[in-house]
Amino acid sequence: MSSSLALPNEAVAIAEKRSTKRWANIYAGRARVLFERSFRVVKTSSWPVVLSGFVEPVFYLVAFGSGVGPLIGDVSDGYGHMVSYSVYIAPALLATSAMNGAFYDSTWNVFFKMHYGKTYQAMMATSIGPLDVALGEIGWALLRGLVYAIGFMTIVASLGLVPSLWGILAIPAAVLIAFGFASVGMAITSYLKSFQQMDWVTFWLLPMFLFSGTFYPVSVYPDWITNIVRALPLWQAADLVRCLMLGNISTALLWHVLYFAVMIAVGLSVATRRLTRLFMR
Repeated sequence: MSSSLALPNEAVAIAEKRSTKRWANIYAGRARVLFERSFRVVKTSSWPVVLSGFVEPVFYLVAFGSGVGPLIGDVSDGYGHMVSYSVYIAPALLATSAMNGAFYDSTWNVFFKMHYGKTYQAMMATSIGPLDVALGEIGWALLRGLVYAIGFMTIVASLGLVPSLWGILAIPAAVLIAFGFASVGMAITSYLKSFQQMDWVTFWLLPMFLFSGTFYPVSVYPDWITNIVRALPLWQAADLVRCLMLGNISTALLWHVLYFAVMIAVGLSVATRRLTRLFMR
């Protein structure tokens, strides 16, 4: 009898302890539960989807680096150095991989759980809060970004496409990029209600991928277009990773870091408030 009452009494004690803390209504400190759930789902059913996110940038690297690269020759890295075409596009493909993995995981995955699986409604009936959900889902997206970054860096380093030892910092940079896109992606998804609206969100990823300096320097554009492109998050990501992998280190990199820090702060704040309004009525 005493053992049967122990768990309820412990739960009450935990609830009373949390009630005196700030943000007790939105954060229970249990984001790891969502992380564990995502891991179990991937382990049992969706690992091919995760693997595809790693293979895609490798295909682009082989197709463009080996196919188009010999026709182009060396290109400027934007900082006065000439590098091979493969060396030029590899950092941008790493940044793109981090963006795609994090953004798709925090949009389509979250959208299905929110409107069809009703997963979050069930979670909110427990001690888990909206901020737990946001951090748990985004944390899983970060893990995917980290795995993609390590795998891709292993390949490009073995091919001799990382000329600077600073390139090792491209891995945490990719995680930062994934954090920014995942936060914003989840915030946007919390406002969407149909698959048609979701298609419009993902539609913007393709032109950003093509025009953000992934395959050629943005200096080829007129000045006014160049300024617009440089304000896009993927250009910020590609330039950050490219500078690290090529060893172009300067204080200007801090602006890229600040850019993604703002994305993270805004995305987390909006996502948490929106989930609170949707599920904590």
